[in-house]
Amino acid sequence: MSAALPSEETYLILGAGFVGLGMAQALKSAGIPYDQVDASDDIGGNWYHGVYETAHIISSHTITQFSHYPMPADYPDFPSARQMWEYLQAFADRFQLRSAIELNRTVQEVRPVDHNRWAVTFANGEQRRYKGVLLCNGHHWDKRMPEFVGQFDGDIIHAKDYKRPEQLRGRQVLVIGGGNSGCDIAAEAARVGAKCVLSLRQSVWFIPKTFAGIPVADLPRWWMPEWLQRWLTYGIIRLSFGRHQDYGLPTPTYRLFEKHPTLNDEVPYYLKHGRIIFKPAVQQLQGDRVRFSDGSTETIDLIICATGYHLSYPFLPPQLQRVQGAKMQCYGGAFLDDYKGLYFIGWGQARGGVGSLISAYGPVFTQLLRLQDEISVPLGLVFKQLGQQLPQTHLSDPQRVFRQLALLRLGFRWLRYQAHRIDRRHGPFQNRPLEP
Repeated sequence: MSAALPSEETYLILGAGFVGLGMAQALKSAGIPYDQVDASDDIGGNWYHGVYETAHIISSHTITQFSHYPMPADYPDFPSARQMWEYLQAFADRFQLRSAIELNRTVQEVRPVDHNRWAVTFANGEQRRYKGVLLCNGHHWDKRMPEFVGQFDGDIIHAKDYKRPEQLRGRQVLVIGGGNSGCDIAAEAARVGAKCVLSLRQSVWFIPKTFAGIPVADLPRWWMPEWLQRWLTYGIIRLSFGRHQDYGLPTPTYRLFEKHPTLNDEVPYYLKHGRIIFKPAVQQLQGDRVRFSDGSTETIDLIICATGYHLSYPFLPPQLQRVQGAKMQCYGGAFLDDYKGLYFIGWGQARGGVGSLISAYGPVFTQLLRLQDEISVPLGLVFKQLGQQLPQTHLSDPQRVFRQLALLRLGFRWLRYQAHRIDRRHGPFQNRPLEP
């Protein structure tokens, strides 16, 4: 831990999951002092406490691993949750990150105070002051639950509360939601449950995890524009699965990649075998039955809501709540235009593994931290005045991100020049302190 250094010259990394560990390694490599905290009793984030026992990654290990720390050679293309957690443990050991991590440390409040510092209050009442805070607390913990009409006699849980197949064995299961977790759970219910019904308000594009023996997520190349990736994936879907109507599903009404992709081979397979029953949106709960929007009903005793999560920063004061739906209203992916020292990392969802993206982003981010030290105004204001817009979606194309980061590295001298020019035009800047 960096306790020997004055905390007011130190950054705090909030979260020790995949993103938090990657950013910690980047800061350490750059010689930037930091502390790191996590509310859990071990590192690993979602791969430690958030996923079900049978989970496997949907993107391959090639793009999910940190580029500078490959996964073990004996790992499969799609490692299990256990293997992912062990990999993150090994990553922390390889780069000697554990000494800076404090576990069982829940952050209660992050608030701007005088001299552009940030007061961080912990659940035990302790308060520290930091130069800046990197928010890497993830987006798979604040559960979004649907509102139902009617009364249900069975059990209703969120997908995050599902941990093992025994919870499904012999049950008449309704899974609501067509994301990756929902489809994994539906396939598990098809194997061990008495019945599995999959309810979708809107049909989804099912992308196979492999094509011709190659993980589909490995096929795009850095130079491919999104339209070409979309065209390629449409072809793979048609060759692998055929048409939606062949499975009794309506054709999706949105273009591929306009929503987070669902990589799943098993749901179409079990639909063909009658082990999964497709139904449209839930209309009403009726005791031991569920009525759907097409007027049909099914006997159900367990509802699993794979309905996603809220992007959430409950420890920030109201003036800094900048979440709009699933989007964080910041510039450059992480920076506010009216406060400096608060950085929103990993809030978006990329079509691909996070490790390779963090490996590319971490060194660039540390350069930006150094640049922030050189100027008075927030970096977010610099990006804004250079014409960058607020994000329109929480989804991103990894290949586009790689290209943007490469251009930023090449043009960093230009960015520094523009940042200083904008800084001179605005003059001295101070964060506005917010009282409790």
